[in-house]
Amino acid sequence: MWNGIWLQSEGINFKLILRLFKIPFIIFVHNTRFNYMQIKHFFLYVLFSASMYTGYAQATKINNDPAALFKQAKEYFQNNEYSLAYPVFKNLQNPQYGATLNDATIREEIKFYTIACELYLKNAAAASQAAEFISLETTTPLVQMMSFYLAEYLFEQKNYTDALTYYQKAGIDNLSNSQISTLKFHMAYAYFTLQKFNDAKPLFDVIRQIKTDPNYIDANYYYGFICFYEKNYAAALQAFTIIEKDKTYKNIVPFYIAEIYYFQGNYDKALLYAEAALLAGNQYYELPLKQLIGHLYFDKKDYARAKSYLEAYINATPTPNREDVYELAYCYYATGNYQQSITGFKELGGKQDSLAQNSMYLLADAYLKTGQKANARNAFLFCATNNANPTQKQVSIFNYAKLSYELGYFDIAQRELENFINNYPSSPYIQEAKEIQVSVLANTSNYKDALMLFESLPSQSENVKKVYPRILYGRAVELLNDQRVNEANALLVRLLQVPYNESQLPYAYFWLGEIAYRNGNVDAAIQYDNAYLKNPVVLGEVNPINAHYNLGYALLKKEMYSEALSNFQQVAKTISFNPTPVQLDAYIRSGDCYFMNRNYKPALTIYDKVIDMNAKGADYALYQKAIIAGAYNKNSEKINLLQSLIKQYPNSEFASEANFEIANTYMAAENFNAAIPYLQNILKNNDAAALWPKVYLKLGVCTFNLNQNNQSLQNFTQLVSHYPNSPESDEAIEYIRNIFLENHQPDAFVAFMKENGKPVSYSEEDSLTFRSAQLAYDAANFNAAQKGYANYLAKFPDGKYNIEANYFMAEIYLMNKDPQNAFTYYAAVAAKAPNIYAERSVLQCARIAYFDKKDYTTAETYYEQLKQIATQQENKLEAMRGLLRCQYKLQQWKDAVANAQDILNEKGAAEDDRMMANMIVAKNFQSDSALTNAANAYQQVIKLGKSEYSAEAQYRIAQILYLQNQLPAAEKAAFEVIKKYGSYEYWVTDSYLLLGDIYFKENDLFNAEATYKSVAENATIEALKKEAADKLAMVQAAKNKQPKTN
Repeated sequence: MWNGIWLQSEGINFKLILRLFKIPFIIFVHNTRFNYMQIKHFFLYVLFSASMYTGYAQATKINNDPAALFKQAKEYFQNNEYSLAYPVFKNLQNPQYGATLNDATIREEIKFYTIACELYLKNAAAASQAAEFISLETTTPLVQMMSFYLAEYLFEQKNYTDALTYYQKAGIDNLSNSQISTLKFHMAYAYFTLQKFNDAKPLFDVIRQIKTDPNYIDANYYYGFICFYEKNYAAALQAFTIIEKDKTYKNIVPFYIAEIYYFQGNYDKALLYAEAALLAGNQYYELPLKQLIGHLYFDKKDYARAKSYLEAYINATPTPNREDVYELAYCYYATGNYQQSITGFKELGGKQDSLAQNSMYLLADAYLKTGQKANARNAFLFCATNNANPTQKQVSIFNYAKLSYELGYFDIAQRELENFINNYPSSPYIQEAKEIQVSVLANTSNYKDALMLFESLPSQSENVKKVYPRILYGRAVELLNDQRVNEANALLVRLLQVPYNESQLPYAYFWLGEIAYRNGNVDAAIQYDNAYLKNPVVLGEVNPINAHYNLGYALLKKEMYSEALSNFQQVAKTISFNPTPVQLDAYIRSGDCYFMNRNYKPALTIYDKVIDMNAKGADYALYQKAIIAGAYNKNSEKINLLQSLIKQYPNSEFASEANFEIANTYMAAENFNAAIPYLQNILKNNDAAALWPKVYLKLGVCTFNLNQNNQSLQNFTQLVSHYPNSPESDEAIEYIRNIFLENHQPDAFVAFMKENGKPVSYSEEDSLTFRSAQLAYDAANFNAAQKGYANYLAKFPDGKYNIEANYFMAEIYLMNKDPQNAFTYYAAVAAKAPNIYAERSVLQCARIAYFDKKDYTTAETYYEQLKQIATQQENKLEAMRGLLRCQYKLQQWKDAVANAQDILNEKGAAEDDRMMANMIVAKNFQSDSALTNAANAYQQVIKLGKSEYSAEAQYRIAQILYLQNQLPAAEKAAFEVIKKYGSYEYWVTDSYLLLGDIYFKENDLFNAEATYKSVAENATIEALKKEAADKLAMVQAAKNKQPKTN
């Protein structure tokens, strides 16, 4: 045993012997050099010494001779028996030998050998002693040899930098050939380890030239490696070939040799050699060899074989490089294993190099081959944004647009196709691109852009011309729903003139008739409605019922009552329980037609049925029945019926008319006292303010005929002072004059007239000035009329014809398309309501404020006024519609709800009015977080037709479903916006953002990124573009947190 424990051989106590000879018990193990045989030799030596000590006293004396011991130790050292030499050298340094070994050279040698032994025996303190020896001693051979021994020690300690320093100090003059060989190899290895290949290479080259050198094999290896590193493949191959059969390197160098063949372009030889190496087994570079073989088969287009090697390599490599992943993915692709190729290609996106672009290109094709068009589209998008390969970029842009069309991303398809046509006019895909673009616009309701594109084409093929009528009609309907009536009319008129319009003609006739009636062009309305009815079609509002209804009203305005009657009867010859508003109104209008033709009996039948059903309009029917009774001179019955109307329908708009008609009936019978209470009833109703001038006149007449002149004068004074410009005021003047004359007060009459702004001379000049302007207006000399009215208003700002002058000035400005100035004069008329021009003036003020000034607050005020004073049903309806739109623009949802309900209950409300009304109801629900009710209301908007309101409604439904976490339903609803509402860019773009939100919430980062990226790069609405960019950054940040391929 070691470390001072008994080590026995043949029963001898070696420890005791060592003590007897005063030899220190130190045993060093120097790597593999100190082996059992050395131990055995050492103890044989000790045993021999002991025998000599016990048997021969004289011999012991000799062996105690320092010179002899020094000689013996040197022999041990020269025989590499350092463990035997060291204790002797160490003992010789004792002072007891100082007298005998007093030669300085010998003492220096003993010191040299002692340190050298310690270096060989790995004594840690020996390095510093050796360095000190080198720096202090002067004997060059010993210093050089010590430098060599210290370098060797440092080399084994892997301190290559310091080892090189001492190797250089050692030189070779005092070294044996073996030591020189060792020095050169170890220096070369140190340089190699420190990556100083230029210094290492010549040293290795020298050694590798000597086949007998013990480092011959290793030198060839390192020399070959350096040449390989330097791409000096011929030299590297020569060196590696020498050692390829060596047991140490036979499992290492085959990889380098195969690589060299590959780099030299000798691919077949590289393949054969690499496969043979793998077959031999136990290759250190087994995985790189498989990688190389995979590359070689890949280059030979033998993808099936390449796949197996690349697959083995990548499966065993934690972070394979992108090129290897690409080649394996391509092998899957080329051998028809598209699903696995998809997995590989997907890992290679996100960069802007050719590898990423080609991967996305092939990924897209793999997706197409597996029927995954949506994912293929996104892959083409990534490829299209990469500029590495212009041809692939061009093809990808085209396919991205094409797939966008096929998948329903119509707005993107249109935009991308337009960009493609502009950027690649000579592309082989240009014709197909144009054909798809036409299909996108014609078949996806994007009529606005479709029309612009068609009209920009320098020439049109017959196929494009066949689509043109449908584009014209679709865009016209959109404009109608957006209340741009005149623009819609122009497109419909154009539609009548283009070829291939047969399918759209009936629809065009219907809407042209509707527009003509709205614009007051009754003759044109009759013409168009009749044209539609010759070949009627049905689609939503376009149907024979509505056409007959509109035609009936147009004929009614033309006083063609029999013709109107036949059309109203087409809508509703009779009615049953719960008729539609249109049916009920048409039925009542049928009664009016009979009435106007003085065919009272069937009129009464109709009115009675409406009264008996207590349907909406029963108050009107009762009023008309009373008028018929009057026509039959049944005045008592007439009065009774009118009194029933007042009692049953006290809030009816006809209640005041009924009071007025009763008063007229009593006055006709000269029963003035009986008439007065009914006239006074009207004055109590503020909604009947339009009748007040007539009421004051009739009250004055009644009291005048009752000889109640003072009361009569009071009534006339009310009339003249409050309504000085009304016709009734002029009519009252004669009565006033008579009252004053009867009282012999002519001066008072003049004073009265002056006091009430009606001096005689003033009135006469007033009339003449106004009349001059009016004559010019009647003669259509509008410039002269405008100057005349301006002159009249300047001279008579409060004149008798102030209202008329302001009104006709407004009309001229409006005719000259100057709505801003027209507004000023209409407003002056409106401020003096009621008057005969007030209703139209208030209406025009509201329209101008809304459409031209965009002043929705002012428009709201005028629509509110119009609603109060309107006597015509269509104006009252427009007031309600306008008020609703103002409140919509001002987002006064709660205030607008009541008005919206009025619209929804109104029998004559158009579908666009109902759309907005339902939108308001929906937005009110949504603002109150009543999401289910809001969604139901939005659904009502969609049912009513296609417009910007329905586009927003569809989006809001998708938004609500998203908020309710119904993500598949939300995605489907968002796609509905994109597919059906292409003309409304804002809502389509916002829907894409919502789709991105849905994908992100579903953790589908691939499609979320593609969607946000598309919007961020292509949106034209800056706010949405910025929102998309922010969300894209968010997705990319989330994506970067996921594990990635190196």
